[in-house]
Amino acid sequence: MRVVIKSLMLFVIIQISTQLVFSQNFIKYDLKWGEKIPMRDGVKLNATLYLPKDLKEKQPVIICLTPYISDGYHARGKYFAENGFVYAIVDCRGRGNSEGNFNPFIQEAKDGYDLVEYFAKQPYCNEKVAMWGGSYSGYNQWATAKEFPPHLSTIVPGASVFPGIDYPNPNNIFMSYMIAWLTYTSGKTGNNTIFGDDSFWSNKYADMYQKHLPFEQLDKIVGNETTVFQTWLAHPTYDDYWKSMNPKIEDYQKMNIPILTITGHYDADQQGALTFYENFMKYASTEAKNKHFLIIGPYDHPGTRTPKEAFGGLKFGKESMLDMNKLHKEWYEYTMKNGPKPSFLKDKVAYYVMGDEKWKYVESLEKIATHQKSLFLDSDGNANDVLSGAKLSENIANKSSMDKIVYNPLDISKGLESWKNDEPNYMKDQFTAYRLGNEAVIYHSAPFEDSTEISGGVEVKLYISADVPDTDLMISLYELTTKGEAIYLTSDQLRLRYRESLEQETLMQAGKVYECVFDDFRFFSKKIAKSSRLRLIIETNNLPENQKNYNSGGNVSAETAKDSKIAHINIHHDAKFQSRIILPIVKK
Repeated sequence: MRVVIKSLMLFVIIQISTQLVFSQNFIKYDLKWGEKIPMRDGVKLNATLYLPKDLKEKQPVIICLTPYISDGYHARGKYFAENGFVYAIVDCRGRGNSEGNFNPFIQEAKDGYDLVEYFAKQPYCNEKVAMWGGSYSGYNQWATAKEFPPHLSTIVPGASVFPGIDYPNPNNIFMSYMIAWLTYTSGKTGNNTIFGDDSFWSNKYADMYQKHLPFEQLDKIVGNETTVFQTWLAHPTYDDYWKSMNPKIEDYQKMNIPILTITGHYDADQQGALTFYENFMKYASTEAKNKHFLIIGPYDHPGTRTPKEAFGGLKFGKESMLDMNKLHKEWYEYTMKNGPKPSFLKDKVAYYVMGDEKWKYVESLEKIATHQKSLFLDSDGNANDVLSGAKLSENIANKSSMDKIVYNPLDISKGLESWKNDEPNYMKDQFTAYRLGNEAVIYHSAPFEDSTEISGGVEVKLYISADVPDTDLMISLYELTTKGEAIYLTSDQLRLRYRESLEQETLMQAGKVYECVFDDFRFFSKKIAKSSRLRLIIETNNLPENQKNYNSGGNVSAETAKDSKIAHINIHHDAKFQSRIILPIVKK
């Protein structure tokens, strides 16, 4: 009996001890669910608050304004609350438990202002408010900053969308993906399962592609006509509709808060993130510029918030694996709690060199490349085959020549073949290069005599003539290794009617030669190995994932098979027309 009693007493003691451990050491945050925050028009947004447990002193508040439902950010909220911050996850207007209607990019600036000022007045806040988030939530930070709420202390925009520039129509070419995203954010629910059904979306895009249906019917094809899809299509250029969503020159001139921008070499919204960054660095005051830091790592889009050591067949060094939560915490302590500057930020720009597998630091993006190297297109007039011998030469071609691309919009064989290629090592895949045919030209450099760092944005200048008023071209750059791998580095695309400006179209005249500059390649940094070569592919944009250009020069969204024109595109390269790629080289 005594043994039983002793056992019971021991059990009770263990239970009490366990409860004390859990209550005192395990749970380090408090939760306040369903905070209703009034906006200036009376609509109430819903917030989930994470507060440090037994909060005794006022603390800064970090806001994450998201259209992706607040529950998905629980781990972030817990982390920051456990580290001395109040973290507020707010459902965007019309999403989750917030009132109103979701209208992408239109509503966030004023709502962001109202949120900052609301939280600054709460009894747990020390009147310092910051923001957190990437992609759409990265855009929300810039949108809020341009409204200048008095208590906004800092922003940390990651992978920020820049509406009208990189999404939903990079370089004025709409992406099919936009209807999937609009469905993801339709109504108030999460819609994660629908959005994650890749086979559904792939089949719908392929259906439009195979039947040559007009792009403007895509919302009807997928079964969701409730979104702003048609509104977006009505603005194919970077016009006042898109400009109204983004900071103006005078906004950048007035901004004067610490900013930490984060993007990646393979971030789908790198163009947006760097457009914000470059505009700021162009127009802001010297004092403000000195408070803006930039990180560019070997990350894809989600990796800008949660880095991965490998994806698509590429693998990076352990140094690439930044603890983003820790970095954010140190940044917020630096900007709002008089803490030291994060030790990682050794200079204004930190960029990761793939191949060398290390971080390097410079004062500005312009200080990265020490030299420019031009490689000129050169061939005997036949560059359509990967084995043709067409070159990227250090010397200007000494004879008049041109390579030809034939683009028949009704030929969908290349697009479907590429669409069906589900290669897990897609960042090193050579599948496409050997199947391009007459819809592309391919050039190779000589083997590199020494390992060479290429870091920055490359530029390609092409001299082009065609027998159609408009068409689309894409350019991709690869490192071709001695192991037979083609490592994807960067790419760009251009609808040729916008070769002079994204704000106004200028159709081409048949037979006339035009200089077309491709200068929106994604930033990358790679130590090209000794004996590797570069591969440059110029091809038509005849793929299911993009709005198809049928080459008529009309409204691309409304074009169908009946509008189709076969494009005969000439790439000129000789002493007069010096088509070339310009590489940003870093030498010691």
